[in-house]
Amino acid sequence: MAFTGSVVCNSFKTEVLTAVHNFTVSSGNVFKLALYTNSASPTKSTAVYAAPSDGTANPTSTNEITSTGTGYTTGGNTLTNVTPALSSDTAVCDFSDTNWTTATITARGALIYNSNATPDNEQAVCVLDFGADKTCTGGTFTIQFPLPTDSLGIIRLA
Repeated sequence: MAFTGSVVCNSFKTEVLTAVHNFTVSSGNVFKLALYTNSASPTKSTAVYAAPSDGTANPTSTNEITSTGTGYTTGGNTLTNVTPALSSDTAVCDFSDTNWTTATITARGALIYNSNATPDNEQAVCVLDFGADKTCTGGTFTIQFPLPTDSLGIIRLA
């Protein structure tokens, strides 16, 4: 099975209402972005990021990408988040663009997750489907986040 579109994870929808996730820059949680091959199948039902060493029966790191060179490590990059704001009547969250340098990467999508949330740690936020494989050979692989507007923001609550 492969990626089937970008989605906000169902677990995140309820966790945001119970204060599991805090996107405030100064006192918030730590969010990460892990990259995946086209063989991965994260969906709206994905609840956590789990590395193989976590002992999970179905770790989301199955089919997480590997990199030639020094670019990518399991678990992905830590994101720099921007304190949420309103755009019209929609709350939006934004992250600074992130990249991996000196890397050879082929990725079809990503998972944004909260690496220090409770109750389970590594709580899934959303699945990003790139629509096709994106490749970088011996260079910089960049994820560019959209503008934090009511129609484009990566995470929006209307």
